[in-house]
Amino acid sequence: MLKHLKSSEDWSEKSLGAKGFTLIELLVVIVILGVLAAVVVFSVSGITDNSEQSGCAQELRTIETAVEAYRAQEGAYPANIGALAPGFIRSTSNLLGSYTVSGSTVTVNSCPTP
Repeated sequence: MLKHLKSSEDWSEKSLGAKGFTLIELLVVIVILGVLAAVVVFSVSGITDNSEQSGCAQELRTIETAVEAYRAQEGAYPANIGALAPGFIRSTSNLLGSYTVSGSTVTVNSCPTP
């Protein structure tokens, strides 16, 4: 039947826009786009959890470095994490996790978990 339509004079006179797509073709394209969108949404959903854990691990390394810098400058380890705030870290109020300083050891009390 398609060959019959293409061979008719009316078919060759129609522009590409007038020939158009069938409903089935449009539905197939919509389904494929929906599947691709679902794959993207599910693959991106865990990125926030990973970033919070990475941020907390980086904070731990930064605080450990600040503790050693404090000891190098002051000659003793800080009594608590609040002693680092004026000159060694910006502030303790916007940290992701909760940390305890005991001598040269920095302990993570809480950190975001997935």
